[in-house]
Amino acid sequence: MNPSFSRRQFLKSSGASIALFNIVPSHVLGQNAPSNKIVMGAIGVGSQGSGNMGQFLGMKDVHVVACCDVNKKRTDSFKGRVDKQYSNQDCLVYKDFRELLDRPDIDAVMVATPDHWHAVIECYAATRGKDIYGEKPFSHNLRDGRAVVEALKANGRIFQAGSWQRSTSNFRKAVELVRNGRIGTVKRIEIGLPNGGRGNAPTPNAPIPEGLDWDFWVGPAPFRPYQGVFDWNWRWVLDWGGGQMMDWICHHCDIGLWAVGKDRIGPATITSNGMDFEDGKGIYDSPTSYRYTCTYADGLEVVVANASQLEKGMGARWIGENGEWVWVTRGNQMTSNSKIWEMQPEPGEFRLLPNNGHFREFIDAVKNRTTTVTPAEVSHRISSVGHLGQVAMFTGRKLTWDYKTEQIIGDPIANAMLGRESRSPWKLEGKV
Repeated sequence: MNPSFSRRQFLKSSGASIALFNIVPSHVLGQNAPSNKIVMGAIGVGSQGSGNMGQFLGMKDVHVVACCDVNKKRTDSFKGRVDKQYSNQDCLVYKDFRELLDRPDIDAVMVATPDHWHAVIECYAATRGKDIYGEKPFSHNLRDGRAVVEALKANGRIFQAGSWQRSTSNFRKAVELVRNGRIGTVKRIEIGLPNGGRGNAPTPNAPIPEGLDWDFWVGPAPFRPYQGVFDWNWRWVLDWGGGQMMDWICHHCDIGLWAVGKDRIGPATITSNGMDFEDGKGIYDSPTSYRYTCTYADGLEVVVANASQLEKGMGARWIGENGEWVWVTRGNQMTSNSKIWEMQPEPGEFRLLPNNGHFREFIDAVKNRTTTVTPAEVSHRISSVGHLGQVAMFTGRKLTWDYKTEQIIGDPIANAMLGRESRSPWKLEGKV
């Protein structure tokens, strides 16, 4: 059978008896049957997107057929990689994500664009029936995040956020320990995120690199002339990203709130503890030092700060009512009592389901129509903590938050900072 013949095409044409099953059993047609293949496209194939797709390219039940980026150099490079993987020349290249998403043969997409593009692309993808592996942070602003959640829900789409720490053993172990009360009731969580965040200074009047469509790159954000900033360093510009804080909020804060079962709600109040900026970098305007405190309805305090302001630095630390604590970060962990880390869940206690890897889980969820370990609602709620922290710091005011209505109470100026209008012609309804 033609390997480019998709699972969706196969199920549509194979008759009612087969169509009753989401996946045709492998013993009927073999492991490489088109019904077992998830056909994927990639939108945003810079360093992060290319790395993500390397995971999917290695899966026998995934077939990558297209890539999209406004930088031709990137799509040319990625196409070469895909074609080499499949020993053909079939991978199609797009500059406009709509052309890729309008293809009926594509089941799922990976989205790894700058933050300001996430919502427009993902809403469009949802209305075109695509499942999405989307990079964090979930959204550039809180209102955009809610729009994506609703678009995914309305169209029955599967979503996995790139918060891959949920699929890593030491983070999962820490979550089980905290959830099972090994340090008692948690009274405080400290979330340490990276310090600083600056690259080379912008260069006014810099020539636009050959093959880069700058106007398309800016997209729904307010237009700025090109100043040599588009790879990596875009994240220090608040029109496009959210600095180190928003870049990492969906990692350590995600783990912190997951362990106490507060990853689907929101804080009651958010209080700024100050922020600072590194001067002399032109258009870079994200905080390089930051700290704020979220207080939940039950009194739990969650402190989010750059690492140098916290005792344990990077990572998540849960502090219990009697002073016992658990701390975890990438590649390391520590507890106030070494015996705590040795504890295992007892029968009947909370235990996380087995996980075969973050990317693998997404593909399995697409096939089985099951919820991922980091679904859209969760990723939106975690990103919302960061968005609210930004508003609290920039206004210098204590915010009162109603997470059910997603409104800041009694502060219309702060409330208005939770979203922005997209630059024409881009919008979130899925059509542009």
